[in-house]
Amino acid sequence: MARIAWLPYADREEAEGHLGPLPDGIDVDFFTEDDCRDGEIRWPDSLAEVEFMVLPYLSGTTGLSRIAEMPRLRVVQSLLAGYEHLQPLVPEGVTLCTGAGIHDTATAELALALALANLRAIDVHARNGADPSLRWRRTIGRSLADRRATILGYGRIGTAIERRLDGFEAASITRVARRERAADVATGQPYVYPFEQLPGLLAATDVLFVTCPLTEQTEHLLDARALALLPDGALVVNVARGRVIDTDALLTECATGRLRAALDVTEPEPLPADHPLWTTPGVTITPHVGGWSEAFQPRADALIAAQLRRWADGEPLRNALPTTGTAR
Repeated sequence: MARIAWLPYADREEAEGHLGPLPDGIDVDFFTEDDCRDGEIRWPDSLAEVEFMVLPYLSGTTGLSRIAEMPRLRVVQSLLAGYEHLQPLVPEGVTLCTGAGIHDTATAELALALALANLRAIDVHARNGADPSLRWRRTIGRSLADRRATILGYGRIGTAIERRLDGFEAASITRVARRERAADVATGQPYVYPFEQLPGLLAATDVLFVTCPLTEQTEHLLDARALALLPDGALVVNVARGRVIDTDALLTECATGRLRAALDVTEPEPLPADHPLWTTPGVTITPHVGGWSEAFQPRADALIAAQLRRWADGEPLRNALPTTGTAR
């Protein structure tokens, strides 16, 4: 009997165009973003038989709303790097795999783009272009060169940001993660500070890149007390999750002009149209598009193809998380 996988493509022809030949012994059904729109979900007929499900990108938790009716389900493959909203919904006996690796390039690019746009006042000059009286008003920009950068969350995306920072002549790069990591000269692995030492590092940070996952430990990790430790004029770049930062505290700091912010994620999200962050000088905002670029699809296809092969062959899956859900 064939094992059934749900794939986020319109039909088998499109799936094989993206993935190549599908593994032997695997039958497929299709569940796409379009099936999750317009308030009415169009479910495949194989709800009771599916064993491997790829959640459509940007479908939120929609694809898990009938997980209790999927008795044979064994794998949920997400295409997102973040997983805090999915993990509690996945029952014991089902493996949740993240999209780690898919978004590294695009998110790191956006992090640097946000930093440069804010520091060099590119966003200000672009808005001024709509007003003939302001089109040639020059704002003195700052530079990434000679600034002390800290990467808060030194995983795949944080590492990708560091690789791109290397060409901008930053004065220093400090790395912070959940656990301390010793330097290893043989492998080139740099020293990484643990979160517990963050307060002592913020005073020596001019540009703070936030890339850590949202967990109980990191929610509001950057609260009023932590933000107050940053030096005057420091820039906070958040491409992680909005709730890592206390929005009210950040707004207070930016409204006075003491800090600046470049945000791809916010709390709440979407940010309401009348929220003061939109009009606060020194704040640059993009609508959570960190991983949304042309680099996404080929990387997503590569991960899905690899995971399907591993599942079909009984090999360990990549990016698998510990099960924390409840029993069926």
